[in-house]
Amino acid sequence: MDTIEKIEALKKRTKSMALRIINMYQNLPKTVEAQVLGKQVLRSATSVAANYRAVARNKSQADRINKLGTVVEEADETIFWLELLVEADIVPKSKLVDLMGECEEILKMTSSSLYKLKQQRRK
Repeated sequence: MDTIEKIEALKKRTKSMALRIINMYQNLPKTVEAQVLGKQVLRSATSVAANYRAVARNKSQADRINKLGTVVEEADETIFWLELLVEADIVPKSKLVDLMGECEEILKMTSSSLYKLKQQRRK
C-alpha cells in the first residue's frame, strides 16, 4: 500500500470511528454526567476525523505536522473520555472495549506518523 492509499485508509478509519462515537453518544443515559462526558468524547472524536482530513489536504510539511499533532492530542483525549465513561460506571467496559481499541490503534498510527514527519524535517 503506497502513502496515498494509507492516508485514504486512515481518513476512512478516523471517520468511521467518529461515526461510532456519535452512535455511542446517542445511546448514552440522559443523566447530566453522561451527557457532559458524552459531549466531550463526541467533540474530541469528531476532531480526530476532521483534523486528519486536513492532514491529507495540507501540502506543507509544517502544516501536516501541526495538524497531525492535533490529531494525536484529540485521539488521546478521546481515549481519556471513554475511560471516564467506564470508570464512572456510565457505560460498561464491554460495550466500549472495541471502540477504545480502535482509538488506541489510531493514536499509535498517528503518533508514529508524526514522529516520522518530525524526523524528516530535521534532515
